[in-house]
Amino acid sequence: MSSYDRSSTFFYCDPPYYGLADYKSQGSKPFSKEDYVRLKEFLSKIHGKFLLSINDHPEIRELYSGFNIS
Repeated sequence: MSSYDRSSTFFYCDPPYYGLADYKSQGSKPFSKEDYVRLKEFLSKIHGKFLLSINDHPEIRELYSGFNIS
């Protein structure tokens, strides 16, 4: 994804809703709390902008507290 990252790039991220499902995709392991943290860390370093579609959960609000949440 970093090859697409520019100040004019817009990323749409739609991970599984936090705490609601044991999501697996094509035989992969479930999306873990560490995966949400890794996604946040990655998004905090990009040059472009992003929209994250996720449920309103206290732990997610805390994780993304430094971001603009609408």
